[in-house]
Formats: sequence, C-alpha cells, structure tokens
Amino acid sequence: MRASVVICTHNRAKDTVEAVQSVLAQEDQDIEFEVLVIDNNSKDNTRELFQSTDWPNHVRYIFESKLGLSYARNRGIREAQGEFIMFLDDDALASSSWIREVIHVFERDEKIGCVGGKIDPIWEGGKPDWIPDEIIGLYTLMDFSDQVTEMKPPYFPFGANVSFRKSVFDSIEPFREDLGRVGNNLLSSEESELISRIREEYDIFYTPYGSVQHKISKSRLNKRWLLRRMYWQGISDATRYNKSGWGVFKHIVRIAQAGLIMLLCMNNVQKVMSQLVKISYRNGTIVGSFRNGRGLNT
Repeated sequence: MRASVVICTHNRAKDTVEAVQSVLAQEDQDIEFEVLVIDNNSKDNTRELFQSTDWPNHVRYIFESKLGLSYARNRGIREAQGEFIMFLDDDALASSSWIREVIHVFERDEKIGCVGGKIDPIWEGGKPDWIPDEIIGLYTLMDFSDQVTEMKPPYFPFGANVSFRKSVFDSIEPFREDLGRVGNNLLSSEESELISRIREEYDIFYTPYGSVQHKISKSRLNKRWLLRRMYWQGISDATRYNKSGWGVFKHIVRIAQAGLIMLLCMNNVQKVMSQLVKISYRNGTIVGSFRNGRGLNT
C-alpha cells in the first residue's frame, strides 16, 4: 500500500466527514491508499457517523481513548499500513491531487523523510483586518514556495498537511506525548520537535502542489483566541526546550519593550496586536519555565 492518510479528530464529526470525503475524491484512483480516522475520545456523534455510514473498506475508524493529539497521531502511525503516512487535519480539505503530488516528492530521493504542503485558508466570515501578516502562520497556513524545494532550518511544515516516510519511525521515536493539544488546551510544538529530530537523518521538503484548504472558524477570529494561542505557544516552547525560571528576567525585559512599542503605535491596530502577541508569548514562556521547575510539564 502506498499511503495511509491519518485524520485525528476530537468532537468535530461534521468536519471530519468532509475531510474524509475530500480524500476519497482524489483524481488518481490507481494509487492504493487507506484513510484512518483516529477518534480521540470524542463525545459527539463521530463514532455513530463512521460506524453507521456505508464507507469504503479502505476507510478505517479507530477509537483512541487516551486524550491528546500526540496520542492520536502516534496511534495512527502504529496502525498505518502504507509506505507513506499523510496527516490531514480534521478541519482541512485535501486537493484532488494531494496524495499523488506528495508521493512524487518522496520518490525523488529516499533521503526525503518528511514532506509538507501548501495550506490555504477558508476564512469563515472573511479575514479580520486586525490580524498582522507576520503572524498569519498561527492559523496553520503555509505558502512557503511556488516550487518543490527543501525546507532548511528554521523552517518546517505544519501539521495540517505533513507526511512522513513510514520507515523513519523504525529508528526515530514518534511525537512526544508531553507536547500537543489535549482537549481544549492549546499546547503545541510536537510537530516541530519531531521534524527537528527527523532532520538529523533525513531531508525535509515542501511542495506547493500537494495542497490542502484549512477552515478557520469564527471562534478563532477574535483577539482573545489569538492571545491565548500565543500564551500556550510560550508554554509549549518552554516545555520542549525544558527552560527553567532563571531566564525570567530576559522575558520581563522583552515584555516591557513590547509594552513601550505598543504605546507608541496605539493608532495602528495591527502593530498593537503584534506587540500583544509578543507579550502573551513571553507570559506563557515564563509560566512554562516555572512549571518545568516544579515538574508540572512532564
């Protein structure tokens, strides 16, 4: 089997059905692939939809009771039978040539261990003017290059559209389970941490042709969500790098600098938002560092 498409979901039954349907609509039906729906302890009707609907045999529903995105992703890796493991977010839609284009990149060289793809937005209600362009990636959007190219440090693919050569996991541990979202918290960095380890032995590539569309729901299009997202990014980075509380003074200085810049550009909503995002990130890093010191992030 060439590919295993893994869609991890938690309480997004309708979106997950649409994601699976987009994969099944691939224009190249000669490629043998499977779709694994990893239900990460959902409390909605995900189970009923995938156990009662007449899905093709190559769509498999798997229930993972241990809550956490990394647990679900690692379950998908263990269950996958394909040569390539392709992760698609449950609120994303694959383009009709997605599987074919990603496999084409892997076929270039056996040293390619990971391939990321373009991620275009579907804004529910349109993109708000107050979102600064430099932080648009926080909404899991990517337009890295207009051609197939290697992604060198510090760049890496995003989890809404990332694929791995399955054999890399013969020697490399999968996603760290102390990172990644658990329920409604926004802990992250599990993707970049894994890809950083893979990069030590393999090449990381990007293709604009194996693209997906990512739904940006209205619930995320407010300042509170964005600041909360950056706060948890700070906690995530502190956890990933095992930062201690000794670096707090540096973060306090950066917070003060961001506050001063914000006061000087109060008439520019995007610049103000950019500084608020930096403050939220530093606050999260401080909290994460102290959590590390008390052993709360393990």
